[in-house]
Amino acid sequence: MLPKKPAETSVPLNELIHNRWSPRAYSDRAVSREDLIAVLEAARWAASCNNMQPWRYIVATKDDAAEHQRMVECLKTGNQEWAPAAPVLMIALASLMRPNGDENRHAFHDTGAASALLTLEATARGLFVRQMAGIEVDKVRETYAVPDDYGVVAGVALGYQGEPESLPEHRQEPETAPRSRNPLSDMIFAGTFGSTSPLVS
Repeated sequence: MLPKKPAETSVPLNELIHNRWSPRAYSDRAVSREDLIAVLEAARWAASCNNMQPWRYIVATKDDAAEHQRMVECLKTGNQEWAPAAPVLMIALASLMRPNGDENRHAFHDTGAASALLTLEATARGLFVRQMAGIEVDKVRETYAVPDDYGVVAGVALGYQGEPESLPEHRQEPETAPRSRNPLSDMIFAGTFGSTSPLVS
């Protein structure tokens, strides 16, 4: 049985949020073009500051093995242990400038929101997403000729869940361990920073 890791939430949540988690083990089952376009369409409809839509995604699938491998080589070593199995890899980018030439300081935030919607649409379709901080930013810029006014945000692995045993041994235990989160009282404040809101105290 593939591990299921539902969230232990303080109140009931939508099933997509309840069931979403980020595996490292992926099967070799291909993601259909229809599903891939749908998750990218979900990202397109994220909210953004002044509707600037700063997100961009470079996408590589195993349909083109050379391109897929080129993206694998932009990942840090730890992610190269498991990510090659994912049938779809992406790099999320963010436009750092507003149309008037000013800095868009919300660009990474908005790109994260787009990737969150991408992830929820993937979950609704029985797919799994793992977002990766472990990318070689300079190599991404060089490999894909990313302009200086775009930030390299994160890597994204997308596919169907695979067997934990397919991972290197040191990756297997975290794949089946329960999920955990800090309590709401650590993150919801009122009055001053660090003062727990009575909503969650």
